[in-house]
Amino acid sequence: QVYLVESGGGAVQPGGSLILSCTTSGGTASDGLVGWFRQAPGEEREGVAAGYTTSSVTYYAHSLKGRFTLSRDSAKNTLYLQMNALRAEDSAMYYCATGKRGGNWYEANQYQYWGQGTQVTVSS
Repeated sequence: QVYLVESGGGAVQPGGSLILSCTTSGGTASDGLVGWFRQAPGEEREGVAAGYTTSSVTYYAHSLKGRFTLSRDSAKNTLYLQMNALRAEDSAMYYCATGKRGGNWYEANQYQYWGQGTQVTVSS
């Protein structure tokens, strides 16, 4: 069993920044890829970015690249999501996941293990 814990969410004004953290424990699932997803009320879960705690390989949703950046702390098994220039449409519950069975990094249904999520609200 792999466990993931997200933190760092909160309320921020438009144009602000947040850093989300995803810490894994219990081992490495599949190839170790950790994906960040978000889901707003009434919307499907959307792939934001993905990376590894032990590698510099990263993937980003095309529409978010340039505002969102991944970084890692391998010693802490933690993947960070730096979010800049936040907009109201970035408001959502943000989740991290691992244990991808196959498919593409942005396909939520391919991931086996999920964290509980952290809420991001962008509002003036």
